[in-house]
Amino acid sequence: MTPQLQQAIKLLQLSRLELVESIQQELMENPFLDELDAEVEDTAPARDSLDDYEPAHADVESRASEELMRNADWENYLGEFSSVTKQSLGRELEVPEEGLSLEARLTSRPSLDGHLSWQMRLSRFSEAELEIGEMIIGNLDSRGYLQASVEELQVLLPDVSPEAIEAVIQRIQRLDPVGVAARTVKECLLVQMEVLGLDDPILLSLVREHLEDLEQHRYKPLTKKFKISMDELKEYLDLMQTLEPMPGATFFSGEPQYVSPDVFVYMLGGDFVIVLNEDGFPRLQLNSYYVENVKAKTSAEKDYFQSKIRSAEWLMKSLYQRQRTLYKVMESIVRFQREFFEHGVSRLKPLILKEVAEDISMHESTVSRITTSKYVATPHGIFELKFFFNSALDLDDGTQVGSESVKALIKQLISGENPKHPMSDEQIGEILKQKLEVNIARRTVAKYRTAMNIESSSKRKQVF
Repeated sequence: MTPQLQQAIKLLQLSRLELVESIQQELMENPFLDELDAEVEDTAPARDSLDDYEPAHADVESRASEELMRNADWENYLGEFSSVTKQSLGRELEVPEEGLSLEARLTSRPSLDGHLSWQMRLSRFSEAELEIGEMIIGNLDSRGYLQASVEELQVLLPDVSPEAIEAVIQRIQRLDPVGVAARTVKECLLVQMEVLGLDDPILLSLVREHLEDLEQHRYKPLTKKFKISMDELKEYLDLMQTLEPMPGATFFSGEPQYVSPDVFVYMLGGDFVIVLNEDGFPRLQLNSYYVENVKAKTSAEKDYFQSKIRSAEWLMKSLYQRQRTLYKVMESIVRFQREFFEHGVSRLKPLILKEVAEDISMHESTVSRITTSKYVATPHGIFELKFFFNSALDLDDGTQVGSESVKALIKQLISGENPKHPMSDEQIGEILKQKLEVNIARRTVAKYRTAMNIESSSKRKQVF
């Protein structure tokens, strides 16, 4: 493949964020490529409409909302619910932003290792213990559990005894969050109980010996062993639930990942309208100044200039082709999955890449690339384009239903079940046969349930 073709294929499979970064990188490296100024673009005549692709236009309703936000008298509107008066608001707006330091404007979430290191330096840790502690903290996972044994840590710290390493582990476990650096859930909970002064013998026994029984809801044998009622056992369980089995999770939760849709699909006048999201995409053009005024003095310079001009032209052409391909693929998906866009996930039909490829006269690999890491905003939520391609299950009448539709029904059935008498996979399969007349085996129900991270009926059962 030529470098130009490789670039075009690469652009197809890039996500929206990756594409913008790739364009910005090319703008920095290619002097003949320039970004069209927004003001110039607004005054320029509208470009010709494409036969299969229409660029996104400005949203009139959004402009009206912005105008309302600027002109509304919010002080009168909020009345007594306003947190500031007009005078104080005015004084606040007069504070020059330039006077604020960068640290005053930005904030960051504290990390677990930084939080623990800070505590160690404020506690009576010697220099040797600090070195051991940093090594321990460096081997914590996202839950706050220690992923290295004392023997493995000793390999990294050959001059330190196992007893010294274990002593530092014990001290770190009693820092905040309590239970961090534990090796097991049992150890984590026992450390927290020690710090909180929970020394009830039954509670200690439940944690030390019967965590698996509690997880499997084997409650009756426990009531017989400890000679307590179910209500008393529930009190112990409620107390255990106040403990934190993953003490480091809050530090590793990370920021939410927001998805910016590549395509919007709207219902308008009984039909669906497809609009590509071009917000934030740089508008590219050749730098006319360089093209007209920069002259090559040597053959090497001439070759370089020509290669950069060709590269810029090919990039603009490839971007146009990418957007056109995305539009055509989305148009085909809407045709095949119209019932989904009208009624929701339960009406999703079986669909494979080959069907869309044949519909728009493109290669199957092209459809696969353009649907990778692309998202569409629909009347029923935001979905990845890959979501619309799913396998089929046979119905009794000879027709087929999409596997995603069956998953949605399984999730709906489980969400509406009696938690004290949850449905088994076999019962769910029977209900699906009655409702949809779909031929689905118990193991298929179990596979779909597991794929959706839904536990089995024995673990979903609520005794209390």
